[in-house]
Amino acid sequence: MYEVLDDTAAQVILAIESGDSIRRVAQHLHTPYETVRQAVNRLEDAGYVSYDDGLTVVDERVRDAARELVAASAGVSPPTIEESYVIPQFGAWPFAFTRIDAVYVWTQGGYQVGREPDDYPLFLAVREQDIDAWETFFESFGLHTAFERQPRDELDGPLQIVLEPRASLDIEHVEGYPVIPRAETIEYMRENYAQFQSALAMLDRMYEDLDLGVTYRETERAQP
Repeated sequence: MYEVLDDTAAQVILAIESGDSIRRVAQHLHTPYETVRQAVNRLEDAGYVSYDDGLTVVDERVRDAARELVAASAGVSPPTIEESYVIPQFGAWPFAFTRIDAVYVWTQGGYQVGREPDDYPLFLAVREQDIDAWETFFESFGLHTAFERQPRDELDGPLQIVLEPRASLDIEHVEGYPVIPRAETIEYMRENYAQFQSALAMLDRMYEDLDLGVTYRETERAQP
């Protein structure tokens, strides 16, 4: 099994939802299509996935083995920032990027604020009923979880997962990322207007159906 189930193949297995196309899996993993296609071919030849009107993992035990392999790999080589955005999709429970990360997703990576490579929290909205499962899941990847952002000097590494429990989730998708709705993201940005004025102006330019009435010039930052 493990000759076929390398790190890429394991991630492909974990990213597959029944009926997915190869292109959709590649989008979820933010991995080149051809890389995913080759992994799918190997997995199909080995009998681990089938491709009939969409991809299907043939046995949940294969998914469990893939999760163990990816978690073990993270134990040897801690996840990068880019990888940390993919890891939640390996969980078995719904989630959506929220707060700063919702802004990051809706601006398609165009706006980043308040984070540095050596101090990088990810903000995830999750169902209240799944909290314990998510905490155990991220622990297996060596990622610290909390309900509020923790000071960098209290952590072992640069990454932390900030969980926002909710009774239910309303999820949209942007370029493969699950995210809270755009309207909710805009409301959050307006509540923190000084921090997100330029991001609001960016959204106004990106989405033709918006009319936020926000303008922003880089020179405004220099004004006292």
